[in-house]
Amino acid sequence: MATRKVAILMFDDVEVLDFAGPFEVFSVTSELSKGDSLRDSFASRPFAVSTVAEHPGAVNARNGLSVNPDCTISDCPPPDILIVPGGQGTRKLIDNSAVINWIKDCARTAELVLSVCTGSLLLAKAGLLEGLEATTHHQALDLLRELAPNTTIIENQRFVDNGKIITSGGIAAGIDMSLHVVGKLLGTAQAEQTAEHMEYKIGNG
Repeated sequence: MATRKVAILMFDDVEVLDFAGPFEVFSVTSELSKGDSLRDSFASRPFAVSTVAEHPGAVNARNGLSVNPDCTISDCPPPDILIVPGGQGTRKLIDNSAVINWIKDCARTAELVLSVCTGSLLLAKAGLLEGLEATTHHQALDLLRELAPNTTIIENQRFVDNGKIITSGGIAAGIDMSLHVVGKLLGTAQAEQTAEHMEYKIGNG
């Protein structure tokens, strides 16, 4: 099984659990999939997770958490799975053409594009939600409607799966979405094993 490259976009004022939740899910899944030998551990690793920012250096997440991304948008390998988290920092990125164009470029070749919380606003700005269904944090539903007038906005649902594009609600919903993706790609048993290890209840209600 080929290892899928997972890239999580980072930026100032990114919501911590928006990126840390999916990071944990995909990393734990890979950890649990390791074989006994060094060779098996690399051969069976389903995901390689990295964080990526526009510029080198630390990113200041919400509430003062400093994070050092692995790479920048200029040197990040094309991801198989792109994750766009949310937070107050998305409001500035809406008008950042470099980041929006990078999201567009990644989406052309990625197997899946995921958003957490107000990360959906950036997908909308990139034109990736046209004609689809989507969700976001409950306090940003109206803003998403403004940015994506041709998108059907779904309320009171943890995540919305359109196939390639999957959006989730606020903050902790990114964990639900990520576990859903693990099940989608690797099977329900793998998702359940990851959730059990994390002591997390799977659901979409």
